[in-house]
Amino acid sequence: MKILNLYAGIGGNRKLWGNDHEITAVELRPEIAAIYQDFFPNDQVVVGDAHQYLLEHYREFDFIWSSPPCQSHSTLRGRTCVAKGQSKPIYFDTKLWQEIIFLKTYCKKDFVVENVIPYYKPLIAPDFKIQRHLFWSNKFILSTHFEKDNIDRGNVKIWQDNTGFDLGNYQFSRKSGLRKEQILKNCVRPEHRCGGYRKKSASL
Repeated sequence: MKILNLYAGIGGNRKLWGNDHEITAVELRPEIAAIYQDFFPNDQVVVGDAHQYLLEHYREFDFIWSSPPCQSHSTLRGRTCVAKGQSKPIYFDTKLWQEIIFLKTYCKKDFVVENVIPYYKPLIAPDFKIQRHLFWSNKFILSTHFEKDNIDRGNVKIWQDNTGFDLGNYQFSRKSGLRKEQILKNCVRPEHRCGGYRKKSASL
């Protein structure tokens, strides 16, 4: 199966897909893409704009997974952090909704778009929900319940244990703006939370 993994990060959602597929991962940050390539050396890794790559290449794949950045949609930032004066209000990124409409309209193969439950009413009703995540898809996957993961609490060691990714050998400059905490928090917990259920349901 040819799989397109958009906004790939270091590969949290990728971990349980196995090695029997031809996977192309797209990640904007070269530093993050390099870590992904280290963990998944057999995948083709493209450093670039996932949103544009989807538009130009969606016909080439049997399954598309898209997980656009969630920061501008999240309840934590949109309500809690703004209310406490820790963050300024910002416009949410409309690329999420563009991709959902685009795939539902034009994609004839299987796809899943994932994001967090937003601080506002979703512009398009999700097809299913798993824990704090909403999903839009042309595949039928039952909603289910998972224990709350308390993503806003913990430390690097805890998040490394939870995700199965060891970033001990990686260092980031302050100028890069990258933090191990955030990189790991952007991953799913593949072994026993959403990742395994998604894999089983999607028959990957």
